[in-house]
Amino acid sequence: MSRIYIEQLQEVAGQQVTLHGWLYNKRSSGKIRFLVMRDGTGFVQGVIAKGAVSDEVFARFDELTQESAFTMTGTVRAEKRSPGGFEMDVTDLKILHIAHDYPITPKEHGTDFLMDRRHLWLRSSRQHAILRVRHQVIKSIREFFDGRGFTLVDAPIFTPAACEGTSTLFETKYFDLGSAYLTQSGQLYGEAGAMAFGKVYVFGPTFRAEKSKTRRHLTEFWMVEPEVAFNDLNDNMDLAEAMLEHVVQSCLKNRAAELKLLERNTAMLENVKAPLPRITYDEAVEILHKNGIAFEWGNDLGGTDETVVSQQFDRPVMVHRYPSEVKAFYMKRDPQNPKVALAVDVLAPEGYGEIIGGSQREDDFDALLGRIKEHNLPQSAFDWYLDLRRYGSVPHAGFGLGIERTVSWICGLDHLREAIPFPRMIYRLTP
Repeated sequence: MSRIYIEQLQEVAGQQVTLHGWLYNKRSSGKIRFLVMRDGTGFVQGVIAKGAVSDEVFARFDELTQESAFTMTGTVRAEKRSPGGFEMDVTDLKILHIAHDYPITPKEHGTDFLMDRRHLWLRSSRQHAILRVRHQVIKSIREFFDGRGFTLVDAPIFTPAACEGTSTLFETKYFDLGSAYLTQSGQLYGEAGAMAFGKVYVFGPTFRAEKSKTRRHLTEFWMVEPEVAFNDLNDNMDLAEAMLEHVVQSCLKNRAAELKLLERNTAMLENVKAPLPRITYDEAVEILHKNGIAFEWGNDLGGTDETVVSQQFDRPVMVHRYPSEVKAFYMKRDPQNPKVALAVDVLAPEGYGEIIGGSQREDDFDALLGRIKEHNLPQSAFDWYLDLRRYGSVPHAGFGLGIERTVSWICGLDHLREAIPFPRMIYRLTP
């Protein structure tokens, strides 16, 4: 018989099976002993009764320490009081490895202590739940785009120039070719893919050298970036809200147990269904002024501004047509008002801020070349990008969704560092 995992116990109720895993915790009650095993797919309690096993097996319980590896064999039975709905009546127990002095104990630990031991902290039930939600987010994103006929196009991590602001680049030497930079976004390459395949998405790690210590920033994070030929801003917003609905509803359906463990109030998440409210930047400024925020038109929305705006809605809100001066060089300006760009940000409720940023791209060669010069970017590094406007240029649009910000919002986390297995921040490069 193939290996049985804890998440499969409902399929083998009433049968005798062997489970492989690690000790999460244990306790004794007279002649009955209880141990909780975790195997990466879930947790289950094993019950050992004196007399039902040999004295040797009964004594092995005392040897087990937190995170020791072992197998237990027994009969699976339904138990409504158990978190997973099943328990095991143990008939045999074998020790594979004894862990000594495991550093993370049930007592309270500081964040720095836990982050220094992130490789072990991942084993806790809370971190397990968060990363299972992360997995679901990524899985549902791929399902969404693959189901709509998008082609995955992998963008390079080494790039010759900036995609966003030049002040947030990680630079490295690249053999005899000079400097290379860790990508801030795969978007420009996604545009090339869209001109070849019509609709594509880029999915991978991105890097920003922002010297920021806020709970919303990492120096390395993951983004999904769809790009669609012949789409305008409205098409782009339709796609973004449909994707967001699919992702959130998928997590509510498939990760309900994990969200419950995280004590997440899912009321706001249940509201994430198209259509999402859409307001202009001008309307966002009016909201800020009505709420006593001395905000000046032309500035980008800061974290506090985004929170105030999003508090007016019971679901994510789409803010579009930002001032062109605060947006990237590749964003197309509104023909009706060149002072604003055909850009959109999706702000999550509950103070989580921007989770999606996108735009209709500038498809005119001369206009794009002018922006490259305005931003003092090296034209030679963008010759290939300009080719997309030389040969068969069409209107097109796309956006980027940050995985960690989305996971943080769905899980209700206080900081992005728990939304990625091994976070990289300006003050942390290990483990």
